[in-house]
Amino acid sequence: MKEGLRQSMALLHTWAGLLLGWLLFAMFATGTAAYFQDEITRWMQPEVTGKADPVASAEGAVRYLQRTAPDAASWFITPPNSRSATTQVYWQPGENARPATRRETSAVLDQSGHEISTRETRGGFFLYRFHFDLHYMPVYWARYLVGVAAMFMLVAILSGIITHKKIFADFFMLRFNKGQRSWLDAHNVTAVIALPFHLMITFTGLVTLATMYMPWGIAANYADRSAFSNAVFGNSEDVARSGKAAPLAAVGPIMRSASAQWDGKAVGYLRVTNPGDATARIGATRAPEAAIGSRGEEVTFDGVTGKPLDQSMPKGAALATESVMIGLHAGRFAEYGLRWLYFLSGVGGTIMVGSGLVLWTVKRRSKLPDPSRPHFGFRLVEKLNIATIAGFPAAIATYFLANRLLPAWLADRADQEVNSLFLAWLGVLIWAIIRPTARAWPEMMGLAAGLFAAVPLVNAITTSRGLPASLLAGDWLFVSFDAAMLVLAAGFALGARRAARKRVEGPRPAPRKTQEVMAA
Repeated sequence: MKEGLRQSMALLHTWAGLLLGWLLFAMFATGTAAYFQDEITRWMQPEVTGKADPVASAEGAVRYLQRTAPDAASWFITPPNSRSATTQVYWQPGENARPATRRETSAVLDQSGHEISTRETRGGFFLYRFHFDLHYMPVYWARYLVGVAAMFMLVAILSGIITHKKIFADFFMLRFNKGQRSWLDAHNVTAVIALPFHLMITFTGLVTLATMYMPWGIAANYADRSAFSNAVFGNSEDVARSGKAAPLAAVGPIMRSASAQWDGKAVGYLRVTNPGDATARIGATRAPEAAIGSRGEEVTFDGVTGKPLDQSMPKGAALATESVMIGLHAGRFAEYGLRWLYFLSGVGGTIMVGSGLVLWTVKRRSKLPDPSRPHFGFRLVEKLNIATIAGFPAAIATYFLANRLLPAWLADRADQEVNSLFLAWLGVLIWAIIRPTARAWPEMMGLAAGLFAAVPLVNAITTSRGLPASLLAGDWLFVSFDAAMLVLAAGFALGARRAARKRVEGPRPAPRKTQEVMAA
């Protein structure tokens, strides 16, 4: 009975991991990069230097908005934090204003409130959004697809735990140059070493969109989503303009007052409604990185007198749990030591998924009637493995290179950067299809290595913040980014070398103990 259960779980583990494994690889890779999305954005905007004070920056943003959009219905201000140096502002045009694009209603400012002329880019934010919104498809359907993939991942993890007989013993087994056994070891070690992280990140990822995946409770108890939002979060109603002009209260004292109410935690967002009117309101929201809970407390102030008017409702047990779950998943609260642990665990998860995909083909090749002429399904998995495991990282490197090489004046430059990623990914897929598999692996791994190695070189040529200059200036953000690119280049170069050697030597015979292989 025990053996029957393990065999059933092994079958479930295999197919749950394979069917959406290529999407999971891309989700893990971009989600892992998103733990440093602010740093990636700063690298992709090399024109931005130094640090900025959040209060002074918010006051400068108000001065900018008073000049630029005095009649707007509302202003939104995101001051800098410990990981960013710019202020992001967005305004909603008034009722009588003509429709405007996002580009016409947003700006990036320095501490003094002056607009910064930076290259247009989506930076690390695109990688963050891609891991749950994907691209080139409606967000609604993308999130459902991502949710299905996350559920498959959770099933694969749990079934893998049941299947694995020697889960702790195999943690210490990592043998190289052993063919199928090496792939199994790589899969086991990366799965076990960060098993709590994998369980947490998969389950909390589902929690972040739980109300979308399971909306029936809300639909049964509330007439619409706004009624649910008001009941749960206690959102204050917007007040219509009175038509009576009044100066806006200084935001500096308001930010300090809100921070004092939160035991010194910083303000992450400001929302000003009816600016310049006697009915103005200023809402301050606690920064997500200031606590493990992602849903920050809010305080509303009178926009003219600066006196506090209202604050968000205390969180109940369910909302507090959801807030912590989302906070654990996003990791915004993490300092750099814990952030690196998140990142390395995510890298392990990416390798776990990738090695599992490769292991599927390695295990089955020797069982084929003619290993040199596999059937269509086997070839399809091999081609998709190459396009994903080698192609998607190469596409990310292309995204970084496009940031440095595309002209600053290019129309829709940020979109063109994103398009370059998908064009590179498509190119690898086409190459994998037309080339023999044994040749395509080292070629595409080598391509990924070359692209990652080119990033620091191109950065040094096109900016004044190359690796040598950054080392001399103590610019550790740029040093760390370039070093990460070189480490990735070395890893893919090693993979290309091993793949080339494997092609020359030919496949190794399958191991005798097939029961050990089933543990994959």
